[in-house]
Amino acid sequence: MSAPTALRHLSSQTLFKKGDVFVLFGELFGRGYANGLVNEARAAGLTLIGMTVGRREADGSLRSLNAEELAAAEANLGGKIINVPMMAGFDMDAPAESPTMTARVNEMTLKSWQGDKLDWDHVGACRDVGVARFKAAVAEAMAQLDGMIPDGANVFFAHTMAGGLVKAKVFLAIANRIYKGRGERFMSSRALLDSDLGKLNLMNFDEVTANTFQHLIEGSAAIRARVEQTGGSARYTAYGYHGTEILIDGDYHWQTYTNYTQGRAKKRLEDIARAAWDKGVKATVFNCPEIRTNSSDIFVGVELSLVPLLNALKREGCGAWAEAQWAHCEALLQDGTSLASVLDTLDRYNLDPVMVAFRDFDAWPMDNTPELAERMIGTSEAVTALHKERTALITDHLSALVIEATGPLMFNEAASPSGPVLWLSHDVIARQLAKLHG
Repeated sequence: MSAPTALRHLSSQTLFKKGDVFVLFGELFGRGYANGLVNEARAAGLTLIGMTVGRREADGSLRSLNAEELAAAEANLGGKIINVPMMAGFDMDAPAESPTMTARVNEMTLKSWQGDKLDWDHVGACRDVGVARFKAAVAEAMAQLDGMIPDGANVFFAHTMAGGLVKAKVFLAIANRIYKGRGERFMSSRALLDSDLGKLNLMNFDEVTANTFQHLIEGSAAIRARVEQTGGSARYTAYGYHGTEILIDGDYHWQTYTNYTQGRAKKRLEDIARAAWDKGVKATVFNCPEIRTNSSDIFVGVELSLVPLLNALKREGCGAWAEAQWAHCEALLQDGTSLASVLDTLDRYNLDPVMVAFRDFDAWPMDNTPELAERMIGTSEAVTALHKERTALITDHLSALVIEATGPLMFNEAASPSGPVLWLSHDVIARQLAKLHG
């Protein structure tokens, strides 16, 4: 594949209706993409059922939600939560009487981590324990879910699990250098990937971000077969990231954030959807645009590609509503700073030869460089400084608009999906917003 398969049309679904079931395979936290899809399912009258990752005790043990936590989670979702802890990843798992990978990584220091070696037989054993635990939890949760889904219902399974960073103090310091550092504080992402610590993180990314989708598809096979045999259907969606087409110098071009370490796991997620599709399962990964979320804020510069969405709103016919979004965003800037000047800055940034070199779809995800960090992090800091308040940014407002658009785009397209991997770029985002507001 040398180009993204972009969704260009707005679907109008007629499949999902009141009495059908929406299953959130993950837990709903804060601001993020899942909110848009949940809102759409709620508006369509579907019964909402969610899962939980559970909670960790001080000793690291995993438990179900207590009564207060369960009530809060169900109120947040607006539906029933199956209270089986499904924390993905294996960083806190280990065979009896042996250390976890988190404990092992916590022995590393900023001076030693590049040379520190892991016992890969032990890593494999920890991974086996973690995968077995997760699959057992999926089986238990699906057994409960089976009794909550009537025969003949249409079921929408929304996979939302992502991440996988090993939670260790040393890695937080390393991540700050890789994703936020420039000049003397720059650190090469390749140095991380070549280390045992980096290889461990890639494995855990696979388990959390990608392989959980496989476990969902396999674990719900009996439910899928039952509803299909009784006149219903099952659909599966997952949230991907693999760059986005945005307006650059008047045309839509694919671009991406670098270095997106989880990119390898996101590509594996796509492969899982393609394999399921080949077996007749309607599973689709929607590669969504960059937005600001609680988890993405570590990636300084990921938000820069959001700002050109303002140009797409005008290009795709949002009319007076687009003008209102421009006015709202300009009001967030310091007096004397025009929104047009910020967009000009972003256009120059995207046309910079250094940035153009990273628009290599086949080479994705690429390693960072000092030159990239200087331009990306520097531009991000400069644009942020143009705002009146750091807590009220243009990219916060635009992130909310993207979430609003991706909800109906994914919900409607999943009813009759055109493929296993689709990109939601700024053109279709803007057209969806025009339909909602124009």
